Amino acid sequence: MKIAISGLNATDNPAPGLPVAKSLINHELIGFSYDPNEPANYLDNFKRKYLMPYPALGFEELKNRLEYITQKEGQIDLIIPCLDAELPLYIKYQKELAEIGIKTFLPDLESFELRNKNRLAKLSKELNLKYPNTFEIGSIKEMTDLLREEKIKFPFMVKGNYYKAYKANTIEEAIEHFYTISNEWGFPVLLQESVTGEEINLVGVADGKGNLKGAVSMKKLTTTSLGKIWSGITIDNPKLLEVAKEFVKATKWRGPFELECMANGNEVYMIEINPRFPAWVYFATGVGINLPEMVVKLANGEEVEENLNFPIGKMYMRFTDEVVVDYTQFMKLLSTKEL
Repeated sequence: MKIAISGLNATDNPAPGLPVAKSLINHELIGFSYDPNEPANYLDNFKRKYLMPYPALGFEELKNRLEYITQKEGQIDLIIPCLDAELPLYIKYQKELAEIGIKTFLPDLESFELRNKNRLAKLSKELNLKYPNTFEIGSIKEMTDLLREEKIKFPFMVKGNYYKAYKANTIEEAIEHFYTISNEWGFPVLLQESVTGEEINLVGVADGKGNLKGAVSMKKLTTTSLGKIWSGITIDNPKLLEVAKEFVKATKWRGPFELECMANGNEVYMIEINPRFPAWVYFATGVGINLPEMVVKLANGEEVEENLNFPIGKMYMRFTDEVVVDYTQFMKLLSTKEL
């Protein structure tokens, strides 16, 4: 199959595109990038790379670009979008993409919006999970009012409704994070109680019929300054697996997802539900559950056997690497928008 994959960043804030590509080495892969500086543009995992229009430009720009690419490449069979910002566009126009012969395997818009951060408290309650106290705000005054009334105390998290999260230990940090997030992602901005404990995550794929087809759970051991996993270990956490099953059953989720939780003794708090593969998805492939390949098969209408059994105590270690390429490659990508 010819598969297009987005999310080609591979820095200390890695995107999922390269790990997904490493899981699909038996297919012809096309990379969709938004920035010529994204490192995976210059790796051999993709046959060809294309710069894409930003999602904010809308579907017509995306459609025009896809039509141009298919004229050069031939038919693209499947797109696996890996970035939060582009998912609403791909989800909304799944039918239009199917009409031009491009498959996706994504949730519907209603399911997607159920896991928005400003609706996660309700969903967590339905899943029998605790959720940190969270407040929506639209101004600094609302933040200071919450602090004065002691409805929230330092340290707390400042989050965008769709993306980005920063810990604030002082009012100065909180104000800085408020402006950083609101300028980039708009409103509401969320203030969330900071929960201590071990961060446990689950990556899974669901079939859209209420069934969890594959999943791997892990605990973060070390992280970057941005909170991204650097090393982790597979764990057996029946509660987390049960939550995943209930989530896909309740939402009829279709495609990949990640649960981010915090475990403190017997208490498990929901932190986020990401509607895509995480950047550590190759960990699942490495321990024997190739979730991106499951998405390919499900998108093709093939039967996929449930696989929730993986070895416990396997360790994941991220590392840095370097690649040396000719500068003309960068200039060509920048000028022609393809490489």
